[in-house]
Amino acid sequence: MLEPPATLRPVLTALTRVGRPRLVGGCVRDALLGRAPEDWDVEIGGTDFDSLLKALRQFGSTDVVGRSFGTIKLRREGAVFDFSLPRRESKTGAGHRGFKVEPDPHLSDADAAARRDFTLNAIAWDPATGELIDPHGGQKDLANRILRHTSEAFVEDPLRVLRGMQFVARFDLEAAPETLALCRRIHASCAELPRERIWGEWDKWAVQSATPSRGLRFLHQAGWLQHFPEIDHLRDTLQDPEWHPEGDVFVHTCHGLDALVRNPHWATTGAEDRRLLMFAVLAHDFGKPATTHQAEKRGQFRWTSPGHATAGLNPTETFLARIGAPHRLRDTVLPLVKYHMVHIDAGEAATNPSFLRRLARKLAPASMTQLATVMRADARGRPPLDATPAIRTIDEMTAAADALAIADGAPQPILLGRHLIERGLSPGPEFKPLLQDAFEAQLSGAFNDEDGSLKWLDAHLKLRAK
Repeated sequence: MLEPPATLRPVLTALTRVGRPRLVGGCVRDALLGRAPEDWDVEIGGTDFDSLLKALRQFGSTDVVGRSFGTIKLRREGAVFDFSLPRRESKTGAGHRGFKVEPDPHLSDADAAARRDFTLNAIAWDPATGELIDPHGGQKDLANRILRHTSEAFVEDPLRVLRGMQFVARFDLEAAPETLALCRRIHASCAELPRERIWGEWDKWAVQSATPSRGLRFLHQAGWLQHFPEIDHLRDTLQDPEWHPEGDVFVHTCHGLDALVRNPHWATTGAEDRRLLMFAVLAHDFGKPATTHQAEKRGQFRWTSPGHATAGLNPTETFLARIGAPHRLRDTVLPLVKYHMVHIDAGEAATNPSFLRRLARKLAPASMTQLATVMRADARGRPPLDATPAIRTIDEMTAAADALAIADGAPQPILLGRHLIERGLSPGPEFKPLLQDAFEAQLSGAFNDEDGSLKWLDAHLKLRAK
């Protein structure tokens, strides 16, 4: 069933002489789902730490992560594998780290698996016999697409709720009612979690989700969405049914996120781009709860949210800080949120070269290509409304930006200080306003290459001399 990498097979064979090796966790789960495993974790019962370390050292460089945890990393032929002893865990205090961990090589397979969070992660594989060891019914839950906790010890670690959030989104799962009940029971424990651990789970949600909306709905069902008020406030924020027949802003956001993942280019999109695009789509309407009200339009009262794109900047920044996102992500997501309505607001100017050059500058460090991806997800997040007209406008903007060579980067000044010096000007206070005038002329289309910039400069200097 499992096909361990060639570099790992001789290690597993050698370990059968000192204990009971088992492939555990994600590699078994992924293989059962028909996915190529990425992380290979091995748990070895029936031996002690020193014997395990001695056996591993003959195969490569070892790194003792923690003797008290019974964990060793083996580096072999460019790959890294984790080996550990079965262990008992007992809650000793608040927080994710408030546990006493004791390796116990004599634990049974069932008892060793019981400490794992969900049944889908509590399946082991015996490399010696090829047998699946599934004491908690994880294989059946996987087949039925059910996320279920392994034991009542689930409540001891609140991080498991956020792990559940990203698991249901990655693997298209439904949480078991009894698991959701345990999540609700420990909703107050979210405050115990350090931001770096919170970010780790949100990051996996952003980069690896197959159906990201499932993760948000899981948080709501689990009673944890209140810990992320910027998302929670989207619920019951009403929208004009003519433009948003799908429902409230939360429903729209869920549709938009799923539309993003269905983008044909998503499969080849790298992790960095996935991360910023997912959070930009998640946050694009964070400004609506504060700006939505009813106003009379065309003779009837309608729900409207004027200025919501700009109003979304502060809650977006607050949310990203709340989950521990890196600053560089914030710097790219914010302009995508601010300008996600530009294809509508700009009207006929949306494909104007001067407008697009200035927009590309405002977007930096984000790009026109990234903005177009966010806008397409937004447009497709309004079923059953036909997104074709909006997509057509976005495609025209993208084609125009591509023709101007600014789709993936903002235009840079062509005329530089060295050009002024070459024309006999001495560096001084007048350089800055002159270069600013030159760049404005460039953005307006007065020139697009170095020769053109020099001709503009000569003409400009002649005018100044008169």
